[in-house]
Amino acid sequence: MNAPVEPPPRSVASVLADTQVEAVLDELDRDLVGLAPVKARVRDIAAMLVIDRLRANLGLAAAAPSLHMSFTGNPGTGKTTVAMRMAQILHRLGYVRKGHLVAVTRDDLVGQYIGHTAPKTKEVLKKAMGGVLFIDEAYYLYRPENERDYGQEAIEILLQVMENQRDDLVVVVAGYEDRMDTFFRSNPGLSSRIAHHLAFPDYRRDELLQIADRMLDTLGYRFGDDARPAFDDYLERRIAQPHFANARSVRNALDRARLRQASRLFADRERALTKDDLTTIAADDIRASRLFATDAAPAP
Repeated sequence: MNAPVEPPPRSVASVLADTQVEAVLDELDRDLVGLAPVKARVRDIAAMLVIDRLRANLGLAAAAPSLHMSFTGNPGTGKTTVAMRMAQILHRLGYVRKGHLVAVTRDDLVGQYIGHTAPKTKEVLKKAMGGVLFIDEAYYLYRPENERDYGQEAIEILLQVMENQRDDLVVVVAGYEDRMDTFFRSNPGLSSRIAHHLAFPDYRRDELLQIADRMLDTLGYRFGDDARPAFDDYLERRIAQPHFANARSVRNALDRARLRQASRLFADRERALTKDDLTTIAADDIRASRLFATDAAPAP
């Protein structure tokens, strides 16, 4: 009786070429400013999955890796974007069937009366099967101060699915680091199922300026003379204010600057507007923000 023929060994490069995972990793590097530790961790996870695939090719036993994750950090630090790229990586390497991302919050999972939570949670899980379920501000699922809260029911359903169907669904829970730590301490069953913890740092001011440049370029705008230094000045002030949300706050500030630009151009009704007029954000469009209002206040 002939011995079974062992498949030929493969290289990492051959798997990357077949799956095009390297393209997703390159997109992550290109599309997101900064986040070096996060990008490095994503590459480590991708490397582990590629090696597991090579082991399976040679018949080497390997337990299915646990891929549920926790993303911690302040708003606007790229958590949802990284989750989308992770879904693509998992799909290309064959760890999920579809590779789509379903992003939800507590309101999508928890009902308001008895018997409402289970069907809501199961419907979300049904939509997410074969991909990644991203639960933002996951700590709001657990409200111990309210005896009649139904969040615990949603958590219990999630725990069952995370354990029993982990080959068809990856769950990513996300939120502020301190609140997520409390959430995990209160839910040890959930904590034990999370294999990968990624901490998303706040962006530096120079990185936020790069993000602003990219956002404007995508929209067909640019900073005019002195506008970029003005926006840097704006960022210095805005970062010191409450509720700063990194890239999200940058986007909001640029939207307001575009609104001021539009109002400025609209007021000059008789002049024919050039391409340069229509695409340039001026320094005055930035400095009209109320954050600069104190500069004009008279000295006491």
